[in-house]
Amino acid sequence: MKASELLKHTKHRPFEIPKRPWKFYQEWNKAIFLHWEVNPELIKPMLPKGVKLDVLNGKTWVSLVAFDMNNIGIRSLPKLPHISDFFEINIRVYTVCNRKPSVYFLSMEGSKKSSCKVLKAVSKFPYRYSEMKRTNFNYDSKNTINNDHFYTEYRLGDQLHKDDTDIWLTERYAVFQDHKKNLIEYDVHHIEWPLQSISLKNLVVNYPKFNHIINNNPDRVHYSKGVQVITWDKKKHTL
Repeated sequence: MKASELLKHTKHRPFEIPKRPWKFYQEWNKAIFLHWEVNPELIKPMLPKGVKLDVLNGKTWVSLVAFDMNNIGIRSLPKLPHISDFFEINIRVYTVCNRKPSVYFLSMEGSKKSSCKVLKAVSKFPYRYSEMKRTNFNYDSKNTINNDHFYTEYRLGDQLHKDDTDIWLTERYAVFQDHKKNLIEYDVHHIEWPLQSISLKNLVVNYPKFNHIINNNPDRVHYSKGVQVITWDKKKHTL
């Protein structure tokens, strides 16, 4: 689908798309979502100034999303060789800032050193390199420096009939991230996530820094074949 077509699909968004031209294109494919319901008091100390924790029925959620990042590029330019395609895992929490339902990343890992280096410099997101490999039935990531390990064997199921919590967890169209003395804001757009069920045959989630909020027993899991994504250039807000 071309960007012009993507921009016609906006009814599912909780707020309007920016009036200015978009800048970046990417695809988030073959996404595994793991979600944990947590006490908001465990998350609040992790957030920067100006970013408020979003809650649902008095609780909030932490999610680990493992997927294929593909075809990263700048509008009207060829995609960037050697950094455009890699595996990514991020751990995110759910926030509200500038009246926008959004996400904040606690961790971001990529399978290519070059991709992590360039994207960290350009986006100001907290990318770091981890060894990753993937097949159609498993996903394996290790980071020996931080002693982080994610592994799962899985099988895919039927299309998911989404409830309000599924929508709350997945339909987020802004990211806020602190960098030095600034708060970085990104607006993103894609069609509504197509979700299906997934059965996890084996699961290891070991992130020592976050083991008090995520574990081997997620409260909810999803899979998506993926979405095409356009992103607007970042805005900076002084903290």
